Amino acid sequence: MDKMISNSNFSRRKFIGSAATVAAGISISPTVLAGSLSGTGKPNSRFKGVQIGAITYSWRSMPSTAQDILKYCVEAGISSIELMGNVAEEYAGIPPMPTRPARDATDTERAAYQRDADIASERQREWRLSASMDKYTELRKLFKKSGVNIHIVKFAPANWTGNEIDYAFTAAKVLGAKGISNEIGHEACARLGKYAEKHNMYAIYHNHAQPGEPGFSFDDFLDYSPRNMLNFDVGHYFGATGNHPNEVIERLHNRIFSIHLKDKTGKDASPANTNMPWGEGDTPIAEILQLIQKNKWPIYCDIELEYSVPENSNAQKEIIKCVEYCRDILV
Repeated sequence: MDKMISNSNFSRRKFIGSAATVAAGISISPTVLAGSLSGTGKPNSRFKGVQIGAITYSWRSMPSTAQDILKYCVEAGISSIELMGNVAEEYAGIPPMPTRPARDATDTERAAYQRDADIASERQREWRLSASMDKYTELRKLFKKSGVNIHIVKFAPANWTGNEIDYAFTAAKVLGAKGISNEIGHEACARLGKYAEKHNMYAIYHNHAQPGEPGFSFDDFLDYSPRNMLNFDVGHYFGATGNHPNEVIERLHNRIFSIHLKDKTGKDASPANTNMPWGEGDTPIAEILQLIQKNKWPIYCDIELEYSVPENSNAQKEIIKCVEYCRDILV
């Protein structure tokens, strides 16, 4: 595909058109609006060689059990996800954490919460070290039967004990994932890479605004281990630096496992570095997807819904629009 389409040329009308269709409640299956169905009737969001998915954090404003997440994926035609670790562990039966106190809680209430949280954290640690993998096997089968692949599990275990990190990689492998994800940082990258080597998996790191800091280099974090990979958040990168994400993708494509897709304004815009409905920001999503498509790089591209959901909508409707946005670019 030699012709690149910019966001400004491509998508505002496309996105608005999809939004109007969904908002109007037209009786078309969401899988027709967004992803598509394979010959088996299962969701298929691989568009002309590019795998579009989502991180389950995108549905945080809605009920988010594992069963809920699977239902949303099938309805939206999404066939691959980055699963948040808490969703997987809740399905497997981990002891719950106490409810966080309200913002106006008293010091006594906050202190009581902290005591309860410390006790719950210890119970969770003990649970992880003795947990059966049966529920994770069951969960993988549940998703696979519906046509949804789990490619990453975001356990974010960098601060866990060594045995818990072993558990995280083992559980992720049982779930069918190729690695676990964590926020980027020197201690995390130095520590988790070694466990990724041990388990023959990947440790995959997500960036926020760190690339905008003086002297930042992704290479410093990747150099800790050949099993370290990037979960490159192109929206955060663009918003913090104003630089085109394709510069990083072209140079480090063989160390990028996945991308988080979002639309943000740039560093010098007004407002700057702000999440926007897709098509209203300046992140060059079309050029990013077309670069990956043109080069046939096996990089997962996951929607991360972070802009404010309109009052007349919900996260699911917005994610369907985002899937359609990607599909229109690639097909």
